[in-house]
Amino acid sequence: MEIKELQQRVDDWIHRYGVRYFSELTNLAILTEEVGELARVMARRYGDQSFKAGEKDNLDEELADILWVVVCLANQTGTDLTAALEASFAKKTARDKDRHRSNPKLTANKNG
Repeated sequence: MEIKELQQRVDDWIHRYGVRYFSELTNLAILTEEVGELARVMARRYGDQSFKAGEKDNLDEELADILWVVVCLANQTGTDLTAALEASFAKKTARDKDRHRSNPKLTANKNG
């Protein structure tokens, strides 16, 4: 699926089933909540915590929920995510094309 199609599908779903978009500030709060849910799963899957009884190891679901809300915010603010991501690639490439390769913290062998 292309990003443009994703933005259109989310918009279609919102208007068909969701009635309307939540306000931008509400969606920002929802995004923060979803990132917290992702952090919980990450802490349990990759960190020192274990899953509590009844908790799900649903990393894919939490990532998709975050993407959904980001797309909602993009649609609400008139942001073309394809164009924004292309600009981000160009910015990061110009700024960081040599930076990470010469970072000894990234190139040293990592233990554990």
